[in-house]
Amino acid sequence: MSYVKPAEFVQTMIDAGESKVFMSTRDTIIRGTMAGAILAIAVAVAITTAVQTGIPITGALVFPVGFVILNLMGFDLLTGVFALAPLALFEQRPGVTKAGVLRNWLLVALGNLIGAVSVAFLVALTFTMNFSMDPGAVGQAFIKASTARSLGFAEHGLNGWITVFVKGILCNWMVCLGVVGAMVSKSVSGKVLAMWFPIFIFFGLVFEHAVVNMYLFPLGMMLGAEFTIVDWLVWNQIPVTLGNLVGGLVFTGLALYATHGKTLPARNL
Repeated sequence: MSYVKPAEFVQTMIDAGESKVFMSTRDTIIRGTMAGAILAIAVAVAITTAVQTGIPITGALVFPVGFVILNLMGFDLLTGVFALAPLALFEQRPGVTKAGVLRNWLLVALGNLIGAVSVAFLVALTFTMNFSMDPGAVGQAFIKASTARSLGFAEHGLNGWITVFVKGILCNWMVCLGVVGAMVSKSVSGKVLAMWFPIFIFFGLVFEHAVVNMYLFPLGMMLGAEFTIVDWLVWNQIPVTLGNLVGGLVFTGLALYATHGKTLPARNL
């Protein structure tokens, strides 16, 4: 498996960030929608595996399959563009602005939400025989998880909010290492391995991922979980998204750019 040197893959990160900023609205939303949908399916198979085996860590072992698929297909997660898009701004690429970076984030987030909620509805339908009966063991696991990760944090007030924020930081530190890992290898097998390990870490340690939660909480509510949209947003989605931004941008994007960006060869514009 051939390996790409750090200075080279940081250049690839910057180029990728630039291309995402300039991507058309249509393509950005399509790629975001497909990424959210595929990641949602991966969550479903991970929870199903954990319930069927009775061994929670098995879910973490299989979950990265979704991330691998969406990354190889060139789809975009909000968590990934948190790290990549700003690098083109820091590098002062022509035409890249703060507004352009923000536009990319918002469009990807919209696409992710559309894909995640759409799959949540389809999965809820299959868990309930078209909403005609109560969900089984896997559905109950989703209800339990979504309740614990909203009302469970709310019970602790500010301490719960801070905890979920930090879980978001740690999550996207790992997730963005997976994004970069795909750039480190030139072979498909190498890319898969480089993505698999950090994604396994975040899921196994139950860190918080904004796009995963765009699926988890709507699905929980569709299946009968007793929390509100406000509970979801205030005690999970908002702090998680902010944490993901810090983890991806600061701990991965900026860290790699700061130490390897200066070693980049001169670029002819």
